Amino acid sequence: MFKIGCHLSSSKGYVHMAEEALSIGANTFQFFTRNPRGGSVKELDEADVEKFLKIAGENGIDVILAHAPYTLNGCSADEKIRAFALSVMQDDIRRLEKTPGNLYNFHPGSHVGQGVDTGISYICDMLNASLFPEMTTTVLLETMAGKGSEIGRSFEEIRRIIDGTELSDKLGVCLDTCHVYDAGYDIAGELDKVLEEFDKIIGLERLKAIHINDSKNPFGSHKDRHEKIGQGSLGTAVFEQVINHRALRELPFYLETPNEIEGYAEEIKLLKSLYNLRADVPRL
Repeated sequence: MFKIGCHLSSSKGYVHMAEEALSIGANTFQFFTRNPRGGSVKELDEADVEKFLKIAGENGIDVILAHAPYTLNGCSADEKIRAFALSVMQDDIRRLEKTPGNLYNFHPGSHVGQGVDTGISYICDMLNASLFPEMTTTVLLETMAGKGSEIGRSFEEIRRIIDGTELSDKLGVCLDTCHVYDAGYDIAGELDKVLEEFDKIIGLERLKAIHINDSKNPFGSHKDRHEKIGQGSLGTAVFEQVINHRALRELPFYLETPNEIEGYAEEIKLLKSLYNLRADVPRL
């Protein structure tokens, strides 16, 4: 089954997000765990969670993706910012365990001049203090475009974070199509080669979700500006290849394009029309 959804506002709770997703033809969705530009969070409504789990079970919503706020920077040079990131991640994971077996995505962060080695060390410290053996949530490292001092611009950097995390079995990767293209991985011209490289360095078994976004900027630009599907430098034909590739087609796809709900509905309809019931591209 093609798992396709988009980013929805969590302000009205899980049930509202599920109903909104279903109304536009989605069978999964992504949401921010809290204010994306801050840290405030509403108390979890356990009755809403219980009702959501029932709706999800009845409608085939078998995975959802929670996104950490952009303010979470676990490799900042500022100790207070790192402490804030740690508290947010720990609290987010605690809350997400109320909807077990789902995904939690975060941007690795920016080292702001300290260097990649120090930044990765701090990220691993945060993960080692946050992950625990009994957790059912899988924490995803997002592939980044390489803007400024971002960590996660290469598969090698992500691999180093995984290797430095004690409970690495709790980690996966979310591949963002705009980000990897902007970072210099040519998914438009050499998708197979990029996935082979990912498999060699990280392992395809770690790939748990796809952010499916076109890019406003050209290949290798390191800019990170998302565009609507088919209206950027990637183009519709590339997304048809991506969603039908046997190494990817069973994963959940999440739109983060510059859209309102009506635009997401149109993109979901478009991508569904491009999705084949049988893929002919060999698995790596």
